Amino acid sequence: MRERRRSLPDVPAIGGDESFDGLVRKLSVFFVSAIEAPHEWEELRREVYGPVLRPLVRYLVDEVQHEAIVCALLALRWHFAECETGDDRGINETRGLACELVAWRFVTHLTQRETIDFLCYDLPDTKKRSGSPAGNRDLEEADQVDNLEAAGHEQAPLLDGISPDMDESFYEEPRRSEYAEESDFATLFANLNALEIATVANAKAFLSQKSIQHVIECIWKGDIVFWETLSTYSSKRAKVYRKDRSDPFCRLRVPLYLKAFEVLFFAAFLTFYYVVLVQKHAGGVTGPEVLLYVWLVSFSYNELVEFWDAGSTFYATDFWSLWDLGIIFVGVAFFVARMIGLSRHDPVATDIAFDILSLEALFLVPRICSLLSLHPYFGMLIPVLKEMARHYPYHTKDFIKFLGLVAILYCGFSTSFTFLARGKYTLQEINFILIKVFFGSSYLGFDVAEEISPTIGTPLMFVFVCMTNILLITSLISLLSNKLDKVMLHARDEYLFVYSVFVLEASTSNRLTFFLPPLNLLPLLLRPLRLVMAPQKVRRARIVLLRATHWPFVLAILGYEHGRRLWADHRKSGSSAVSRALSHSPTSLRRRKALSSTRTPRLDQEPPPGRSTAVPPADDPVAAPETIEGLGTAVANLKTQVEQLTALLAKERQVKEGL
Repeated sequence: MRERRRSLPDVPAIGGDESFDGLVRKLSVFFVSAIEAPHEWEELRREVYGPVLRPLVRYLVDEVQHEAIVCALLALRWHFAECETGDDRGINETRGLACELVAWRFVTHLTQRETIDFLCYDLPDTKKRSGSPAGNRDLEEADQVDNLEAAGHEQAPLLDGISPDMDESFYEEPRRSEYAEESDFATLFANLNALEIATVANAKAFLSQKSIQHVIECIWKGDIVFWETLSTYSSKRAKVYRKDRSDPFCRLRVPLYLKAFEVLFFAAFLTFYYVVLVQKHAGGVTGPEVLLYVWLVSFSYNELVEFWDAGSTFYATDFWSLWDLGIIFVGVAFFVARMIGLSRHDPVATDIAFDILSLEALFLVPRICSLLSLHPYFGMLIPVLKEMARHYPYHTKDFIKFLGLVAILYCGFSTSFTFLARGKYTLQEINFILIKVFFGSSYLGFDVAEEISPTIGTPLMFVFVCMTNILLITSLISLLSNKLDKVMLHARDEYLFVYSVFVLEASTSNRLTFFLPPLNLLPLLLRPLRLVMAPQKVRRARIVLLRATHWPFVLAILGYEHGRRLWADHRKSGSSAVSRALSHSPTSLRRRKALSSTRTPRLDQEPPPGRSTAVPPADDPVAAPETIEGLGTAVANLKTQVEQLTALLAKERQVKEGL
C-alpha cells in the first residue's frame, strides 16, 4: 500500500491558541499528505489507522489542548465530501472517512466529562463576538441587539458551492494546501457543536459509534442539559443534570418530554381535524374549526422558529420536516379556499376547501406516529426510503431501459389482438384492456379472450399474461430489490443518523425560553414591548410568562421522574435482598474483594488533570487455604445457603405476583 511504502507525514504542530480556520488548515495538510489512495471504512480501521493515523491521535490526546479539535475534524469531513463531487478517484471521500476515524478515536481516549465538553462545544460566531462581549447568549437577547440576522442564518453559507481555491487546495500536494487559508470554516459552522456538524457533514460512521451514541442518549433522556438555570443571565453550556442545581422549568427542554408533548399536540390537532371534516359546516365557522386554525398557526410558527434556530441545512436533515411543511401548505390552502367560499357565499369553493382539508390526513396521520421512528425496526425503514428516494434518478434510468423491452413486446401483442378483434373491439378498447391486464387484472383478459378470437385468443392472452404480469414485473421487482439490498447494508448507521438528528433538533436551540405549542403564540404579545423596554426586562417578562403558563407541564415531568425513581428503587431493593442474605450467611458464595480506590469517573464527576483513564492493576487476591478437615463443614454450609436462596427467590416471586 502507498501509505506504508512512503514516509509517514509529520503530525501538525498545534499550540492550542489557533483560530478555528487555522486549526482546520493545519489538519488538512496532514490528511492530504497521509491519504493518497481510496479506501473503505473497514480498510482504514484495519490497515491505515495503525501506521498512519494513530500517531496523530496520540499527539492530539497527549499534547493538544484545543476545545475545537473534534469540530475541526468533522468540518474537514464535510469539506472533503464536497470536494469529492468533482473527483472520480474517491481519495477525498477516503480523507473524509479518515477525519471521522480520527475524531472517533480521539473521543475514546477522553473522560466522560471531557467527551461532553468536546462534543457539545459550540463554535463561537466571530462576527457576534467582535461586536459584543456577551459570549454565548440566547437567541432572544441577540435579536434585540441587531445580531439576530447573523444568528438566524448561521448555516446559510452551507448551501453555497465551494470556492475554487478551497477545491483546488486538496487536489494538489501538501505544499499547496495553504490555499485553504482563504476558506472561512468559522463562519460556515458558527454556533454549531461537533454533533451538529457531524449531521451536516453526514458523518454517519462517527455518529454510529457507541461512545457518541452514549452522549446522544444522555441528551435524549435529559442526563445532559444545555440550560441549567432560567434567569436573565443564563448562558447555554452542556452540563450534567443535577436536580439540586437545575431549574425545574429547564426540564421542558429535554427531548424526551418535548416529543411526548408533541404527540399530545398532534393528537389534539387530529381530533379537531376529524371534527371539522365530519361536521362540515358550510355556512359558518364553528368552534372546532377555530381551534383547528389556532393549532395550525401555532404549529407553523413553531416550525418557523425551528428553521430560524437550526438553519436551512440542519433543518433539512430531519426526515419529518417534509411532512411538517406539507401540513402547513395544505392548511394554508384550506384556509384560503375556506375564506373565499365564506366571503363569496360560494358552495363550490367551500367544497373545494374541504376537499383540500381531506388531504391533510396524508401528512398529519404519519406525523403523529413519528415517535415510532425511535424504534430500531421502524427507524431502519425511514433511512431506507430516504436512500431509495435519493437514488431515484438511478432507479428511473434503469426503469426506462427496462421499459424499452416492455414497449417492444407490448406493440407486438397490441397489433395481434387488434387484428384478431377486428369488428368487435376498437384499437382504443383493446389497448385499454391490455393495460389493465398489464397492471394485474389478468382475469379481465381471459374473460374477453374468446370474444377476441375463439381459436387462439385464450392461448395468446395466456402468453401475454406470462410475459408481462409475471416475467416482466418479477424482473422489475428483482431489479429494485438489488438496489434495496445495497441500501440495507448500512441501514443501522442510517437509523442512528436519523435518531441523532431527531434528538439534536429538539435539544440544541439557542433560545432560553421555549414555549410549547399552542402556548408559543403568547410570547408574540410581548414583542411590541421591545420598542419601549430594555432587552433584560423583556427577557425577564418572557421567563415570568413561561413560569405562569407551563407549570402544569413541569409538575407532570417532575411527577414522572419521581415515579420512575421510586420504581427503580423498588427494583433495586428486591434484588439487593438476595445479596444481603448471601453476605450475612456463614460462608459466602462470593469471595470478598477490597474496594479499589481508583474507579471509572461518573458522568457528574470532574475530569482528572490528565486524560489518561487507565486504571492501575489491582493486587492479586490471596486465596484463603482450605483444609480437608473443614471440607465437610463447608459443604454443609453451602447446602444451607442454597436452601436460603431458594426460599428468598420464592418469596420474591410471590411478592411480584401480588403486585
